[in-house]
Amino acid sequence: MTDTPKTPFEELKAAIHDYGEAAMENLVRCRALGHAISDGFLEYLGVTEDCVSLVPPHGPFDPRKDYGDKAFSFSEAPVIRLEPIVFGLCITVPHEEDSGKLWLRVIIKMAVSGGVFDVFVGHQPLIRVPLNFEGALKPVYDAIKEELLSVFAQELAVFNDSRYAEGIGFVPPEK
Repeated sequence: MTDTPKTPFEELKAAIHDYGEAAMENLVRCRALGHAISDGFLEYLGVTEDCVSLVPPHGPFDPRKDYGDKAFSFSEAPVIRLEPIVFGLCITVPHEEDSGKLWLRVIIKMAVSGGVFDVFVGHQPLIRVPLNFEGALKPVYDAIKEELLSVFAQELAVFNDSRYAEGIGFVPPEK
C-alpha cells in the first residue's frame, strides 16, 4: 500500500492543525499550572486568610478581586498563539500598625517546552516544572517569595546607603 503524496495545501493544513493542537495544549496546561500556583501559594505562606489572587500581569487592577482566567495573557488575545502565557499573582499583606493592607504583584511567565514547563517568576532564574506538577511546585513558591523579598531588599539598600545621605539634595532659594 503506497501513501498518496500530499499536496502542498494539505501539508500546510497539517502544519496548521499541529500548531493549533500545540497552542491549545500550551494554553490548557499553563492555565492549570497558574491556578495551581495561586491555590498552593496560600498554603505555602502558612496563612488561612485569603491573601493570594490571580490578577492581570500588566496595567491597573483591583487587588481585592480575583480575576480568574482573565488574569492570563491569553484572555485578551483575539487568537490563540503558541507563545508563553503570562499572569499576575497578587499577595495582600495587612499592615501591623493599622487596618490597611499592602499588595504586591509578581509577574509569572510560563510555557510548555520539551515535556516540561519553563517558568519565570519576575527576575528569578528559570525553573523547570514537570508537566505532572502535583507536589512539585515548591521551587516556584520559593522563587515567588524571593522575588517579593528582593523588591524590599533593593529599596532598603538604597535607603540605607550612606553614600547618598549627603550626596544629593536641593538648596532652598535665598530670601
